[in-house]
Amino acid sequence: MELELLADRARAVRSDGTGRLVLIAGEAGIGKSALLRAFADGHPDTRVLSGACDALHTPRPLGPLLDIAEDAGGEFAALASDGATPAAIVAALTRETRRKKPTVVVLEDLHWADGATLDVLRLLVRRLNTVPALVLATYRNDELDRSHPLRITLGELPRGPVDRITLRPLSLGAVHALARDADTIDPADLHRHTAGNPFYVTEVLATGGDTPETVRDAVLARAGRLDDRARALLDAVAIVPQKADLALLEALAGRDLDQLDKCLASGMLRTDRDAVGFRHEIARVAVEEALAPHRRLQLHRIALSALAAGHGGRIDPARLAHHAEAANDREAVLRYAPVAAERAAKLGSHREAAGQFARAIRHAQDLPPNERAELLERRSYECYLTDCIEHAVEARRLALVEHRAAHDRRREADTHRWLSRLAWFSGDNRTAEREAAIAVELLEPLAPGRELAMAYSNVAQLRMLASDFAGAKAWGEQAIALAEQLGETATLVHALNNVGSAALIGGDAAGRPMLERSLALALDAGLEEHVARGYTNLGAVLVEAHEHTAGDAYLEAGLAYCTERDLDSWFTYMQGYQARSQLDQGRFDAAAEIAGAVLSHCDMRAPTRITPLIVIGRLRARRGDPDPWAPLDEALGMARGTGELQRLAVVAAARAEAYWIAGEPERIEAETGPVLARALLQDHDAWSIGELCVWRRRAGLTDDVPSGAIAEPYRLELEGHWQRAAARWTELGCPYEAALALAGSGRENAQRRAFAALQELRARPVASRIARALRERGVRDLSHGPRAATRGNPAGMTARELEVLMLVAEGLRNADIAARLFLSQKTVAHHVSAILRKLDVASRSQAGAAAARLGIVER
Repeated sequence: MELELLADRARAVRSDGTGRLVLIAGEAGIGKSALLRAFADGHPDTRVLSGACDALHTPRPLGPLLDIAEDAGGEFAALASDGATPAAIVAALTRETRRKKPTVVVLEDLHWADGATLDVLRLLVRRLNTVPALVLATYRNDELDRSHPLRITLGELPRGPVDRITLRPLSLGAVHALARDADTIDPADLHRHTAGNPFYVTEVLATGGDTPETVRDAVLARAGRLDDRARALLDAVAIVPQKADLALLEALAGRDLDQLDKCLASGMLRTDRDAVGFRHEIARVAVEEALAPHRRLQLHRIALSALAAGHGGRIDPARLAHHAEAANDREAVLRYAPVAAERAAKLGSHREAAGQFARAIRHAQDLPPNERAELLERRSYECYLTDCIEHAVEARRLALVEHRAAHDRRREADTHRWLSRLAWFSGDNRTAEREAAIAVELLEPLAPGRELAMAYSNVAQLRMLASDFAGAKAWGEQAIALAEQLGETATLVHALNNVGSAALIGGDAAGRPMLERSLALALDAGLEEHVARGYTNLGAVLVEAHEHTAGDAYLEAGLAYCTERDLDSWFTYMQGYQARSQLDQGRFDAAAEIAGAVLSHCDMRAPTRITPLIVIGRLRARRGDPDPWAPLDEALGMARGTGELQRLAVVAAARAEAYWIAGEPERIEAETGPVLARALLQDHDAWSIGELCVWRRRAGLTDDVPSGAIAEPYRLELEGHWQRAAARWTELGCPYEAALALAGSGRENAQRRAFAALQELRARPVASRIARALRERGVRDLSHGPRAATRGNPAGMTARELEVLMLVAEGLRNADIAARLFLSQKTVAHHVSAILRKLDVASRSQAGAAAARLGIVER
């Protein structure tokens, strides 16, 4: 069946010239590579460009693409070896597939992929309509936890040109068939011990003896049937992940290379043009781990020497660093790991860069303090870019010790400035403020330099985030003046962003040109972090001001930029505001999907997590879904931890809405009163103040707030101009807020319009509230009809129930569905019960079958 699907997709590529991606998942040993080989053997007229990710502790950036480049040659090979960006690699690969058709591109073992390779995959899928190739990608789905980069990447891929195959274990009957000639092996026992894994089954059968307890035993038993020289060759191949070039293998094995035919005949090894590798990575690892320590050390030293001399083809610093560490060669690690890290960072593989710097640090104990500090700072920065804040902090604190040992006051102060930044990312604003003050205090007595300018800008940023717009302007202008005097572009970009953001949040339109100038300068100078920050602040501030068209455009551009460069911290932060924008525009399903994707990341920082938590909490309240308070309570705790008014105000407004919907308006005063008072005292932004005032008015509370402090749509509603407020909200593209404004008018026609709009949005609790108010006026002709979410399916299910049903039909259990949709298992159980009732079936399997018959899901 799987071969038929691959053949069908290959025919489709040939016929219409547009690409297809097939993702092939399964546990180790399940037969992914065997499937690819069978497909290639059945299509001898098709060119196959194949590459695999390495099982190195720190993967090679663009590893599989480098393999493909060796086969393709020409422009593609030149670009790959020169360290081109993922976007340039995809463009060159597109041209290469057009040059020679038909082409199959194989990317194996993506569970080991580096960030740049995953970026290539994302871009490739987006552009498949222009790539005349079938792309086959394999990965181990049992090695992907919720935060694994590949899992996140797979969740972001579009559905259109992508097929997914999950290979299943062998059945008992299949094991019986394979073992029919093995008289000494009980097939049922074999199936039980191997769980039907094809690799385990074949390895056990190859031993011809009793069933070993582990596959390691099976692999080593098979290797043990070889003579000493053949086993020596096997050992040599085992220390090279994936495959060994013959030139490298000659250096490793010497005269034992003549035993290659025996190893191939044993089924342990296979050839791939001018390279040799194990048939399966499981076997390679088993053999490598069984090596005596001195033998492993000796082989890695030989590999290091041979690769450095160019015997393995191009000189790859990542491979050299891997073998250098395994060979315990400290000098070689310090020579190659930083180079590999720099190359990875250039390619946008920031996780791999952090890993290579960590490798160098492990061997840097004898370096001078300033050199150790440099490595620690570089690692910290790469960890910061990938949202590994704890590791970033740890490295900076160790660097601080080195600077103090070297009596370098300037770098010591700059480290305090970095610790301030990292503390803010962790939601610890008190520490952020303290570290920022220490940095300024240490630097001001010294000659003015870049560090002082950045310290001033850092304080400006903290003032902006604390809604102290005057303070942000004062500190930021000092930073701008010094940066321009010194010609420090990065500092100037940072300071312009802070001052521009503060001005724009405070209602000063002059802030936007400053932000746009900051972004343009950063793009021109290639300052990745500052570009991401520019897109983030422009998008977020414009969304908060309900300028959704402009805000969404900046967010989309920023997300694409960060995707190509592995900038996870900024990517997830922007996604949160993308969810907020969809919520404001009444696109509730899209908002839920995006917010859920953000929250699926583990160990997320408070500033990033708060916004999607609020989106989920508000959605649950508006739709009448269970448990809106779990995300809203978590958001409140995080907002209080930051102490930032911008976080506290939006959380207070969301909680006020939830209490109002729940019929508990008496609780709104305690939630909003202190926050509103602080917002007025700090001259906070008019949108936050207006939203707080409106929710308080809906709870029967009246505030004496100057009209100039309140954004226009809220001010109009507070002044009793319901129709004008609704019209303004409609102009801004906010249908939910427009409906609430109409609902407050007390006029029948306006309330009818509000009721219809809220039904369309599936905001059932508020629609029911308005319906009750209309019935109390004597209105009896309200037509509820099927809810908007149930009109598109004959079983009358809600959008959320349809989501759950699709996952039930895929065979997922409640715990898996809960994790996928960011719901509690109890909530999922409620949805499943409703689905069974509406479909009139008794089991989950019957639900999937009934949904397929009704056309609700595909089978």
